[in-house]
Amino acid sequence: MVGLSEQEIIRREKLEKLRAMGINPYPAPLYPVDHSSAQIKTEFVEGKKVVIAGRLMSRRIQGKASFAELQDSKGRIQVYFNRDEICPEEDKSLYNEVYKKLLDIGDIIGIEGILFTTQVGEKTVQVSQFTLLNKALRPLPLPKTDAEGNSYDEFNDPEMRYRQRYVDLIVNPKVKDTFIKRTKITNSIRSFFNERDYLEVETPILQAIPGGASARPFITHHNALNIPLYLRIANELYLKRLIVGGFDGVYEFSKDFRNEGMDRTHNPEFTVMELYVAYKDYFWMMETTEKLLEKVAIDSNGSTTVAVGNHRINFKAPYPRVPILEAIHTHTGIDVSEMNEEELRSTAKKLGLEVDETMGVGKLIDEIFGEKCEHHYIQPTFITDYPKEMSPLTKEHRSNERLTERFELMVNGKELANAYSELNDPIDQRERFEEQLKLSEKGDDEAMFIDQDFLRALEFGMPPTSGIGIGIDRLVMLMTDNSSIQEVLFFPQMRPEKKAVALNEEEKIIHELLKSAPSFELNILKEKANLSNKKWDKALKGLTSKNIAKVTKIETGLWVEIVD
Repeated sequence: MVGLSEQEIIRREKLEKLRAMGINPYPAPLYPVDHSSAQIKTEFVEGKKVVIAGRLMSRRIQGKASFAELQDSKGRIQVYFNRDEICPEEDKSLYNEVYKKLLDIGDIIGIEGILFTTQVGEKTVQVSQFTLLNKALRPLPLPKTDAEGNSYDEFNDPEMRYRQRYVDLIVNPKVKDTFIKRTKITNSIRSFFNERDYLEVETPILQAIPGGASARPFITHHNALNIPLYLRIANELYLKRLIVGGFDGVYEFSKDFRNEGMDRTHNPEFTVMELYVAYKDYFWMMETTEKLLEKVAIDSNGSTTVAVGNHRINFKAPYPRVPILEAIHTHTGIDVSEMNEEELRSTAKKLGLEVDETMGVGKLIDEIFGEKCEHHYIQPTFITDYPKEMSPLTKEHRSNERLTERFELMVNGKELANAYSELNDPIDQRERFEEQLKLSEKGDDEAMFIDQDFLRALEFGMPPTSGIGIGIDRLVMLMTDNSSIQEVLFFPQMRPEKKAVALNEEEKIIHELLKSAPSFELNILKEKANLSNKKWDKALKGLTSKNIAKVTKIETGLWVEIVD
């Protein structure tokens, strides 16, 4: 039991006592649940027999009786344990020993009982029989409330919540609501497309060529075939192959992977919905997107208006349409429409942007727009008509050969969707791929590969088509008012977990202070810690030797900070 906390040791001892009493703490048989907590409340009938199961979340033991709370997937319900009801014979050990002494908060139990209403009007299950279904060996981090109503020890540290999502879902009920709403959103999208007779399909995740977007891929190796393979960065080129094959409308919810940075809106594994419909263009797709998002907002929030931070975002159609070069002119005062690569690079530098020689016209314009314009578009806005260099898979604009028929939908200052009138000229597409190859040779590791099989497919003929990709994670963030992508992913990617390091009481005091600010001037930290000189020196030395804190000397003196 080395490394276990006192509570974990006690729970394991209880486990052995249960086994010694002939009680299996992890029984195999089906437990015949016939009601949920929500059903009991909505379909309540006094005296009705029910069978429920869930996690024991609180207890108030009063001698021969006890009120407790049971939590299942639908919520919580009060349950009432009476010793003489549970143990009608002389042997009272099931209540006195098992329930009172060997069960813990967090244990999963099954209950058979009768419904009744307490004197204060609480719908309750009177337990006639209970069964231990799972003995929990770790205590739940449940919040505590003092006499004044103040809560303590809440499980709200983001890193712990994301790393231990299973605990987060148990103790923070609102978290579950986010993921229930996520399913409502994807179901809403599916019903919208299915009503229009579009086919949901699946395309490869492991791909010989990471095509369909400009991004850095993850690479792996297939041993039997002895070839490199890539996790897909987009499913676009495969869905277009299906349009070539004769389907008029196909869509897919795809897991895509990009070996790039992580922040509040980016995770290396993410979900995108892509749709392709034959004989349509990007004007049609704008109208369809407006109708779709109206429906999603209503289905998930009951209104086209959604609260996002300090904003109220209205998904009611129509949305403004702003050409990207016009947006740059509006927000920078600079007309970049006729600039070549060097002029754009110079302009970007004057605007204070970090650029380098590997960036071509497309990336330079993208950088200017992203840094100087994007954040202005809070309400849904279509940014349209991107330069050809930014859009290697997009059809040339019908009235300006330097532009393409592409739009990105901006909401709350971020891109939510990307759509085109799809390029179906195989000769033009080959030339665009070759331009991407030149960018790759310049050092752009996000430039597209040439997909020879996709070019071959286009040579068989693809009808005029419009396609769109919508970031599902970002859409869920908007519809649930979450500012971090980690809040809408069950299991976001995390840095490797640091091995827990035992701290003494003095080290804990300093560590807690350091967690409240990026850094402290050493003497101020010492004063706040309120430790004797000897304890201070020993504790700070202990934290630095364990690589938890570091001391840095700068012009203004010595500063202490936590080591990342």
